[in-house]
Amino acid sequence: MEELILKTTDLTKKYNGKTVVDNLHLEIRRGEVFGLLGPNGAGKSTTMNMICSIISPTAGSVELFGKDAVKNRKEVIRRIGYIPQELAIHGDLKAWENAELFISLYGIKGDALKKAVNGSLEYVGLLDRRNDFAKTFSGGMKRRLNIACAIGHDPELLIFDEPTVGIDPQSRNFILEKIKESNAKGATVIYTSHYMEEVEAICTRIAIMDSGKVIACGTSEELKKMVSSSGDITLEEVFLTLTGKKLRDTAE
Repeated sequence: MEELILKTTDLTKKYNGKTVVDNLHLEIRRGEVFGLLGPNGAGKSTTMNMICSIISPTAGSVELFGKDAVKNRKEVIRRIGYIPQELAIHGDLKAWENAELFISLYGIKGDALKKAVNGSLEYVGLLDRRNDFAKTFSGGMKRRLNIACAIGHDPELLIFDEPTVGIDPQSRNFILEKIKESNAKGATVIYTSHYMEEVEAICTRIAIMDSGKVIACGTSEELKKMVSSSGDITLEEVFLTLTGKKLRDTAE
C-alpha cells in the first residue's frame, strides 16, 4: 500500500459557533494529484489552512507524513509548499527578491539559496525577468512568481488553492503543465479549483466538498458512475446533482 502523505480525522473548525469544516476525513497518498471541488463557503480554504498549520482546528487532527501536524509543526511545514488563492508576493520587490525572501524562511542560505532562487524562477519561466519588480508583471506572471516562492525549498507536498483564478488561458495552461511536471518528479499535489476542466485534466482522484463535509470521493469516472450507471455524464453534472449548485457560477 502506498504511503499516506495526509490524513485528517474528525477535522473540525468553528467560528463564532458556526461550523465551517465538519468532522472531515481525508486520506491522500504519495504521488497523487488530489482535487478538491466545492462552491464558495464549502470549507476548502479553511481546510487547506489547517493542513498547513496556519490556523488551528477546533477539533480533530491532521497527520502529515505520518506525524501529528500540530506536535511536529516545524518539521512538517518544511516539507510543504503552499500556493494560496491570494497573491503573497510583494510588488515593490524584484522577482528574485520575492523568491529569496520566501525560500530563505526555510533556512536555506548562501550559494544554496542563490541556486534555489534561480532554479525556482527558471522553473516558472521568469528567470529572464528576475530583476523586474513584481508590480510590473501581468496577472499570470504574478501567479507564476507566487508559485516560485513556494517551491524553492523542494517540498514533497504542493498545495494549490485556486492558482488560476483571473488569468489568461496561456498562463493557465502553463501552470497546469508545471503541476503535472512537479508530480512526475515525485511531488504529491492537492489542487482546489472552480474549473472542472482543470480538475479532470490533472487530478488522479477528486473529492467534492459542501457545507464543510466531503460528500463524494473517487476518480472522475467513479464519481460519474455514482450518479449515472452508464457514466455518460459530465463532472459538472455530477457536482450539480450532488450539491444542487453550479460550481463555476459561485466563483465568478
